[in-house]
Amino acid sequence: MATHARPGSLPSPSPTGRRVPELDPALVGQWQAGGGDLIDLFAQAHERLGGVAAFRLGPRPTVLVTAPQAVQHVLALHPGRYVKRSHRARLLIGDGVLSATGEAWQRQRRLLQSQFTGRGMRRYEERITEAARITAARWAGFARTGKVVDVGDEMRRFALDTIWRSLTGHPLDPGTERELAAVPAVVAALPSLPADGAAVQGAVAAELARIDAVASHAIAAAHDGEAGPDGLGLLHVLLEAAGTRPEYTDRLIRDELVTLLVAGHETTATTLTWLYLLLDRNPEAREQALAAGAEGSPQRRQAVQALVHETLRFYPSAWILPRCAAEDDILAGYEVEAGTDVLVCPYLTHRDSGLWEDPGRFDPGRFTTPGRRPTHPGSYLPFGIGPRACLGLQFALRESTVLLEHLLPAHTPRFQSTPAKAAYSITVRPDGPTPALLGS
Repeated sequence: MATHARPGSLPSPSPTGRRVPELDPALVGQWQAGGGDLIDLFAQAHERLGGVAAFRLGPRPTVLVTAPQAVQHVLALHPGRYVKRSHRARLLIGDGVLSATGEAWQRQRRLLQSQFTGRGMRRYEERITEAARITAARWAGFARTGKVVDVGDEMRRFALDTIWRSLTGHPLDPGTERELAAVPAVVAALPSLPADGAAVQGAVAAELARIDAVASHAIAAAHDGEAGPDGLGLLHVLLEAAGTRPEYTDRLIRDELVTLLVAGHETTATTLTWLYLLLDRNPEAREQALAAGAEGSPQRRQAVQALVHETLRFYPSAWILPRCAAEDDILAGYEVEAGTDVLVCPYLTHRDSGLWEDPGRFDPGRFTTPGRRPTHPGSYLPFGIGPRACLGLQFALRESTVLLEHLLPAHTPRFQSTPAKAAYSITVRPDGPTPALLGS
């Protein structure tokens, strides 16, 4: 019989491996009868069985991975053994870099990677700052008039303006913003869509048509050499690639554009919304960040970044990372057969009391004080780790920090109501509106 390990721990490796401990089917049945979220089932498996656990919803067990060493094994050390299959948002993002696999993914990632690091990131600095200035001015107006605003909508508007400027060189206009409201609508609908492919397309056909129309217009404008007020955008890089790489058809360019729109604004908007909800419950964290240093100082920037990092610990952008075992393997001493579905769950790793001191407490100091957080790379992975880690990590952290540097000193949202729970889809998002008055 397998020895069960506490969460965050692993057994001593065995050259032959042992069977992954499996959650009692009776507990799975109770969960199914109760209609709980998947995260509730994952949490039971993690708590009862440890950092590598299994549960059975069909004929074969699914393996849940939360222990840092096992996380690193799957995502970073052996990505060829644990591969991505179809992405949950494929009907929206098509063959974009998030859903691509094999050589196609490698080519697409190489092209985009340079755009989101080092010199590439510097190209977007002013665009990020301008989007933050516009948001700050809008919030100042709301504060003067006493208008109730939805913080989640505001964060989505900022993040969409930022990524649209970066993609096209144009600021977000009201018409484009209105049409791209279809993106979060499709993302929110994904978990409840029917399994049949044709039915799925029909369920969100109108929303997909609106998104395609925006993408087609942007691609046509870029084809015509039209530069925006902010200069050329990332879309022009994709069109240049089409000149030498035949795989970059207008369809693939559309898929990359929509992929970057989804990944570039939905996750950031959700993180910033959670951050304000967490600050509402922990107001001292805002005061400590502002007291860390003068406006524009490295000390304040570090403190603001810590707010973002601690929010991402609670609500990682990639809360679940599905993989499939391409071959038989020994994972942290356990046998994993080829074809097994493997779910890496940063959400539970980040909340593991065996790794994090008092994990239920919002404590940004974990990320500013040496020795306060676990150092294993598999312990903190809000954007994943390994070769398929999120390309936009630096972009997301930069835009979040710049916006907060503009807004935190001036405004403290006073929420009129807050969501009672989270919704677990592509992201973990607040399940409801976030209306607030913007006090100073």
